[in-house]
Amino acid sequence: MSYFEDWNKNINYSDDQTKYSAYVQHYYDLEKNAYNIILAAYPNHQSLTEGKALDLAAALGFQKDDMEIFAGFLDGLNPSLTTRIDPEAMDDDSDLALDIDFEKLFWNMRDAKADWLYELPSWNHVLPKEKRMDITKKFRESKIVHTEKIGRNDPCPCGSGRKYKQCCMK
Repeated sequence: MSYFEDWNKNINYSDDQTKYSAYVQHYYDLEKNAYNIILAAYPNHQSLTEGKALDLAAALGFQKDDMEIFAGFLDGLNPSLTTRIDPEAMDDDSDLALDIDFEKLFWNMRDAKADWLYELPSWNHVLPKEKRMDITKKFRESKIVHTEKIGRNDPCPCGSGRKYKQCCMK
């Protein structure tokens, strides 16, 4: 069984709620630590984002026993990479190159509502406060639903050419 399959099995296991909660909390702790390490090393983070999977995991604070959690971490990071990786095919000797788009990463952390990640002080090394505020503003604006109300005398959106009040409003 691959690390990624183990990750999916463990993250979807919920028969023992105490064990499951401890597993998820362990993941969150490792995830926060890994992001903190990467962000704090910016812009000299290449040694933390390029190399063999087992070496990268160790550099980011994952133990050998945590490799399935590392696969889950990579799966969560994947949407923020300029070139996606296949966490399902990852093993200890897989060569990884994590080319992170940090603005996209910040956006995705906001989207995941992961305040413990997007509020990390180490973001100051990567994106200036003004840029983070701008991304946050754009993120919030993207979540606002905009609808144009059709007026009674506007052309009907069905394309009939008639006024809305005389067509589909009935």
